[in-house]
Amino acid sequence: MKISKQIDVIVQARMSSTRLPGKVLMQGCGKPMLHHMIERLRWIPEVSNIIIATTLNDKNDCIVELADQLGVWCFRGDEDDVLGRVVKAANHFETDVIVAITSDDPLLDPDVSSEVIRNFVEREDEVDFVTNDLEVTFPIGFNTRAFTRKLLELVEKEATHPLDREHVVNYICKRPDKFRIHNVKAEGIHRRPDLRLTLDTKEDYKVIKAVFDALYTKNPRFTAKDIYGFLDNHPHIRDSNKNVIQETYDYD
Repeated sequence: MKISKQIDVIVQARMSSTRLPGKVLMQGCGKPMLHHMIERLRWIPEVSNIIIATTLNDKNDCIVELADQLGVWCFRGDEDDVLGRVVKAANHFETDVIVAITSDDPLLDPDVSSEVIRNFVEREDEVDFVTNDLEVTFPIGFNTRAFTRKLLELVEKEATHPLDREHVVNYICKRPDKFRIHNVKAEGIHRRPDLRLTLDTKEDYKVIKAVFDALYTKNPRFTAKDIYGFLDNHPHIRDSNKNVIQETYDYD
């Protein structure tokens, strides 16, 4: 599939996470989680560039330094207005299609993200927003969203609620009557909604670190199938974060 548009992954990253501060630089097999994530993002064939959208807070200088070391673009904006920060980053780098993947997901699967992107590009005349997490069928941690910069510019002008400014796609997801939304469902081996592979708590870190420590040295490009196999063979690791409650965001 030939793609003429600039498709950029924009990753929101900062050190001041509420539940697990500094998580983006926590180590797995000798590398920060954000380093691992950037490596895996580079294996998505449709992606033109990777943009780290962080804040002006001095605490995030280390994120900027890592992005510079790895040769990826970086944009600094408002600490609290995440929606505004992402829009400005997309405008600054002249992004056509935004792929939103949070820094919580260092184990993202390039093939799954690619499927979401292709669904959007191939059906752009029919859809405004393609995601794979409106219904949880993939592991939590493989979440990928694709949409145009023009759409997010519209959202940025209309969204005023604090939740919509903090969570970039919240305004879209809560309005299926306003936007044409398509949800990609997992099939075959990827249908593992029982797995939590996102980094938000100490229990999550135990699981993710164990995966990297076990698989990365054998093959840095380990696959989702490798992850499933390792965790199913080590249920005590797989289940160590099963009681973590995924945060949801509803209007007051």
